[in-house]
Amino acid sequence: MGFWIYMLGTEMLIPLIMIIFGYVFAHKAPDKINWLYGYRTRRSMMNVDTWSYAHRYIGKLWQIMGFVILLVTVIVMLLVMRKDKDMIGLAGGVLTALQMIPLIGSLFVTESELKKTFDESGNRR
Repeated sequence: MGFWIYMLGTEMLIPLIMIIFGYVFAHKAPDKINWLYGYRTRRSMMNVDTWSYAHRYIGKLWQIMGFVILLVTVIVMLLVMRKDKDMIGLAGGVLTALQMIPLIGSLFVTESELKKTFDESGNRR
């Protein structure tokens, strides 16, 4: 049971981080464009408008996806609760790989949204 609890905790890290950072980005993006913290891409760092828009967009996206991933994670981990360590480990590995898809995919979606909303100079269309 100890291994299952450990795996449940580690499997919840990605969705919880998405939810927390999603909330922070959607409600209080970093005030200044910086190279240390935030959603930093060439397109998002063009100006303050693109910076704020990108953070609000990915923040909302991460909050929604984080809650969905969290729900799926809890359900899958409950299904393997009393299984052997190999099954729990396999479920955890597959879950982690699947959790990375929306995490990384959200970057492409956000960049696409920035491209639709702003021109190449960072001005709203």
